[in-house]
Amino acid sequence: MFQASLRLYRNAYQGLAPSVWLLAGVMLINRCGTMVLPFLTLYLTQHLHYSVADAGIVMAVYGMGAFVGTFLGGRLTDRFGFYYVQLFSLLFSGFFLLMLQLVTGFYALCGSVFIFTLFGDSFRPANQAAIAHYSDADTRTRAFSLNRLAINLGWAVGGGLGGWIAGIDYNLLFWADGLTCLLATVVLWLNLPAPDNASTFSVTKTMRPDADKSGLVSSPYRDTVFIAFMVCAALYLIVFMQLFSVVPLFFKQVLHMTEGKIGALMALNGVIIVVVEMALVYSVEQQKWKKVNLIVGGIVLTSIAYASLTLLEATGLSILTATLFFIVLVTLSEMLVMPFIQSFTVERSTPSTRGQYLALYSMAGALAQTTAPAFGSQMIAHFNFSTHWLAVTGISLLAAGGFWILGQRLPASSANK
Repeated sequence: MFQASLRLYRNAYQGLAPSVWLLAGVMLINRCGTMVLPFLTLYLTQHLHYSVADAGIVMAVYGMGAFVGTFLGGRLTDRFGFYYVQLFSLLFSGFFLLMLQLVTGFYALCGSVFIFTLFGDSFRPANQAAIAHYSDADTRTRAFSLNRLAINLGWAVGGGLGGWIAGIDYNLLFWADGLTCLLATVVLWLNLPAPDNASTFSVTKTMRPDADKSGLVSSPYRDTVFIAFMVCAALYLIVFMQLFSVVPLFFKQVLHMTEGKIGALMALNGVIIVVVEMALVYSVEQQKWKKVNLIVGGIVLTSIAYASLTLLEATGLSILTATLFFIVLVTLSEMLVMPFIQSFTVERSTPSTRGQYLALYSMAGALAQTTAPAFGSQMIAHFNFSTHWLAVTGISLLAAGGFWILGQRLPASSANK
């Protein structure tokens, strides 16, 4: 069994292009320094002494900037190419973060945070387009999984170091975040040459503006199937992102868990992804399962996970067992859903519109990131946690049903990609 597991892990990481590994390394460097966002609310309330309401407004502006920034990034990627958009975004983020610590006025902060995320989040679709460019149909989903591995590992490192640094001086967070952005810029610039897009443009110029060779609509904003797909993805992401907003509050206020245990459970999510996801994705791809079916199955697991939170007393399980069950199910769901939504998005696009397709996916994520805490807080304020868990379970099942219906409409070749 050990030899079989070792072979599975080795095969899962084989076949990926060196450029894919380099992009994952750049992402790891960048995310290891991501310290401002996780501690931005504390920075605003504890260091600058703003109210919780004012901090919430700044965070909402952050989300709006991310939403518009991903749209802008998609447009810029299709216009100038993923290479230059990534370089500019990282370079801009690095210098802007170093300057952001000097901004203390409320309205100036709102404007600065919006500008920062507007250009900083243009990195997302450009980076995803780069991964798609340097991978093929057989390795694309695993390439996205490797990138997610780098993100989760970086978040774990950055979050841990950020807590320690914030205890010394909040301003050091901006220095660490900014300098790692600049380091990622240098690594990308020195090791990844600008690709020759001439062949791509020569292909796309011969196509009709509204469709590619397979008949798919070449603009995501005219692709009704893809828009419906993204609506379902946004519903799922709103539910999933409760994990980072309402769930810790539930663990603290209802289950009376310590901050240390809550942090350990949140970290477990990233650890499982780092250890399991690549092998899991490779394994299910070898079995030729349909992407849409995997997505539906993953979302059903999310529904079960959140429904289980309403049944803690009825099950008689210990708090630790019940919360571990929840985290494992949510993480398994994430590993089945996220990489396959990304690879489906790439395969739905044409080379000349890939940035816009990936931007629309990132916009769905940014919208969910903004909506999830607002929805959760309002539900808890007007009802209770149990009602909220039932509501998000229903939303999750709605998303699963939507994906299933879309899967029935897709040609067999598209659904099985």
